[in-house]
Amino acid sequence: MSISDQLTLVKNEIGAACDEAGRPRDSVVLVAVSKTFDADTIVHAIDAGQRVFGENRVQEAQGKWPELRDRAAGIELHLIGPLQSNKAADAVALFDVIETVDREKIAKAIAREMDRQNRRPRLYVQVNTGSEPQKAGVAPEHVAAFVEQCRTEYGLAIEGLMCIPPIADNPGPHFALLEKLAAEAGVSELSMGMSADYTTAIAFGATSVRVGSAIFGPRRTAGT
Repeated sequence: MSISDQLTLVKNEIGAACDEAGRPRDSVVLVAVSKTFDADTIVHAIDAGQRVFGENRVQEAQGKWPELRDRAAGIELHLIGPLQSNKAADAVALFDVIETVDREKIAKAIAREMDRQNRRPRLYVQVNTGSEPQKAGVAPEHVAAFVEQCRTEYGLAIEGLMCIPPIADNPGPHFALLEKLAAEAGVSELSMGMSADYTTAIAFGATSVRVGSAIFGPRRTAGT
C-alpha cells in the first residue's frame, strides 16, 4: 500500500479504538514518526494531510524539516528521542513539542534556551516505566517530584508524560502506570503507544500515539 493508504488505515484504527473506549475520535493525536526517512518519503504523508510528526535526533531533523515546513501550513514537530544538553538550543528552535525531558540538567538547559529565544515548545517528561537501566526516563517513583521541580525551579509548564515500555513486556500495565502517574503529577497529556500497540494505549487513555513503521514501512538504515 502507499503511504497515503497506510496513513488512512492507521487513522481508521485510531478512530475504531476511540469508539471502543468510548472516547471522541479527536481525543487522540497521531504523531507520524518520520525518523530515518528522507524528505521525499515524508512529503507523501504531508500531501495526504498528516501534520504532526516525530523525530528522534535533532541533527537529522534539522536537515529535513526547515524545507518540509514550507510545504504545508500547520506542521507540528515533536522530539521523541533523547536530548543532550548541548543540543537544547537547536531543539528549542526547531521543535514544537519536546517529549523527552528526563533529568534536571536537561530541564535547566531547556529553560535557559526558552528564555533566550523567547520560544515556548510544549514539554513532556519521559518516564522509564520499566526501570530499565539502559533506557532514558525518570523513575516512576520520582515523577511527581520532578514535574514539580520543573515547574517551580525552572518555570517549565510540563503538560504531559511519555513512555516506551520494555519491548518484551505486555504494554498494558505500563500504560496504566503512566496514566496513574499523570494524575498524581497533575498533567493531562499521555504520549504512549507505537505501531505495535497504539490501539491498546488508546484504551488506557493515550492522548497521542507515535506511529512510524505502520505508516512509512520498515525503518531505514544507513545504505538502504
